[in-house]
Amino acid sequence: MPSADEGTGRRACQASPAAAATGQGCRGGGCAGGRSDSVNDTAAPQQPSLDELIARLSALHPSRISLGLERMHRLLAQLDHPERKLPPVIHVAGTNGKGSTVAYLRAMLEAAGLRVHVFTSPWLVRINESYRLGRVGGGALVDDDELIAALLQCEQVNAGAPITFFEVKTVAAFVLFAKHPADVVLLEVGLGGRLDSTNVIEQPAASVLTPISMDHMEFLGDTRALIAAEKAAIIKRGCPVISAAQAPDAMAVIEREARRQRAPLFAAGESWHVNVERNRLVYQDDRGLLDLPAPKLFGRHQFDNAGLAIATLRAVDQFKLTTKAFEEGIVGAEWPARMQRLSSGALTALGPQGAEIWLDGGHNAEGGRVVAAALGDLEERVSRQLVMIVGMMGNKDAPAFLANFAGLTRHIIVVPIPNESKAMAPTDLAAAARTLGMRVEIADGVASALAGIARLAYEVPPRILITGSLYLAGHVLDLNGTPPT
Repeated sequence: MPSADEGTGRRACQASPAAAATGQGCRGGGCAGGRSDSVNDTAAPQQPSLDELIARLSALHPSRISLGLERMHRLLAQLDHPERKLPPVIHVAGTNGKGSTVAYLRAMLEAAGLRVHVFTSPWLVRINESYRLGRVGGGALVDDDELIAALLQCEQVNAGAPITFFEVKTVAAFVLFAKHPADVVLLEVGLGGRLDSTNVIEQPAASVLTPISMDHMEFLGDTRALIAAEKAAIIKRGCPVISAAQAPDAMAVIEREARRQRAPLFAAGESWHVNVERNRLVYQDDRGLLDLPAPKLFGRHQFDNAGLAIATLRAVDQFKLTTKAFEEGIVGAEWPARMQRLSSGALTALGPQGAEIWLDGGHNAEGGRVVAAALGDLEERVSRQLVMIVGMMGNKDAPAFLANFAGLTRHIIVVPIPNESKAMAPTDLAAAARTLGMRVEIADGVASALAGIARLAYEVPPRILITGSLYLAGHVLDLNGTPPT
């Protein structure tokens, strides 16, 4: 599924797209509004809103993305190293499937009765989605007040020194997680691995590598082997490494780094296997065989992601989960904007009556491949005409992404991504689609695209896929009134 890397430089303003466009609901640097007229010089300082605080922290570094660990080490030392006071950490890197794998890990661990802290990126609608605090009976997203307090603590200790917002965001996670007792931390890499701000954990319980493919070449290198080297750098001495199936060049890099670090490697297809039999997940390793229900998340690739989560938990001695916990976790995992069926909401009401509307944040060639495969499975079950609504960021390889769908649809509606200055121009995205022989229209937004589809005559209500960017996915969930919880 789509990489979380795309959103490492998430926009500072958290207001809804409609509110942001009108200057409502978002205050602080770079947003409309500012200081309230009711504040006077003698009043006690007001606690900033999350929007104000994010904007303020985002102004501390000229670049949204600046890889390196020096600033992290400095701020963590000033805060007395909260990252060293955490429960056991499972560190997850890769190009595609990180979020889904984390979702399975969390669901399985919580089904076993464990308290699980989770840090993921990016957020889709609200920054709170990046932080889940573990509790008995299931975790919950951090509330505004506690997140503001953690970010303010980081800001005050940092004292105006240059630092990226993602770095502060990561340190705030360590502050929050060190404060609240839990049994395990699930920590998702933001971008790459070697110089990612999460790569300050000295001895994780496990290092997990999801499938590695081409993405973010401007930061990570222009070959899969170079990208794999960046991501494999989360491997630590003596700590178990669990890897999904990889292309040979990526696996060679992972094997070399595991040997160098004397880290036991558990690789898909060698140490463990996952297969689909009668639409059930069959997992096997040297400890035996598990016959489990199909994952709740849709797509053949989700069997692989779930298998990676199972392999991880079986490779770490301190986690001894029962078959029941694996069963409950695999059918209970949720992860928004990854082949998510939108069955209700403000946007769904605009489409053709009876249409299927799916949302996926895929944005690179491999992400497109697995989504296209999932659509192929849907077509085999129930045949419907496919219409795609697509918006992408400007640094993505649109032809490589769209080529996956050339045999599935010839009708694409291109839309802009609101409030994203680095989004690909709809005219450029349309040109890329036309080179693949697709019939292309340009709409001014997802709502108008859905309304336009509803005006067409279909013998059978169509299947609609909204895709191309996690930024677009977040916008859709917000407009639809179905944000992640």
